[in-house]
Amino acid sequence: MKIIVCIKQVPDTTEIKINPATGTLIREGVPSIMNPDDKGGLELALELKDKHNAQVTVISMGPPQADTVLREALAMGADRAILLTDRKFAGADTLATSNALAGAIRKLEYDLIISGRQAIDGDTAQVGPQIAELLDLPQVSYLEDLEYDGKNKFTIRKQTEEGYEMVEVDGKLLVTVLASGYKARYMSVKGIVDAYNREVELWGFDNIEVEEQKLGLGGSPTQVKKAFSKSAKAAGEVYEVDAEEAVGIIISKLKEKFIIK
Repeated sequence: MKIIVCIKQVPDTTEIKINPATGTLIREGVPSIMNPDDKGGLELALELKDKHNAQVTVISMGPPQADTVLREALAMGADRAILLTDRKFAGADTLATSNALAGAIRKLEYDLIISGRQAIDGDTAQVGPQIAELLDLPQVSYLEDLEYDGKNKFTIRKQTEEGYEMVEVDGKLLVTVLASGYKARYMSVKGIVDAYNREVELWGFDNIEVEEQKLGLGGSPTQVKKAFSKSAKAAGEVYEVDAEEAVGIIISKLKEKFIIK
């Protein structure tokens, strides 16, 4: 069994600050981590490796420093690590990112592709499903649990707004994983040492199967114009009144805001 896990290096969002002049993120001095949902997906892959002797390949697109999270994945137990890094990938939105990742995955063998539900720096939840569409694969999102019969069938517990669904899929597919479904294992000391003695493969545009116009800023149909922090709100007013008086207060406030006449 061959598994590909898509992971992303993201800024630790508890530390994020925004430049008030430019509206862009201040990344200098901000620690980077493996995206939590992706880490849950990696744990799922490693559990399948333990049970079914699977081979786990981790792949990420990013600048050279994204090497760090790939080595973390190797230290946790992944077998192979690939970093897509090329100036032609710069400025990519979710679709251009998905095109690059799908272009790399086309060069690999796989039975299952795993990604996190979403990245904490973007919260779009788009890359996993877009990869599935580009590769013409069935997909199951919001995965909480997965069982494999050792042959061809995956049984999946999928979170929904009302509870959960059980889904069975035969053959190759892509799943997006919730971090809450899997508690990631710790790296061992030996694993950390071994990870820094192993190769992280660097793949550029020439290594993947995709048209150049579908990559980077030029291949991105969407762009972020500006980012900004939510401004603080003034303290609210508390009224301890009966229901009839409360209705009158609400109506007067709505009139003050010109919401009603």
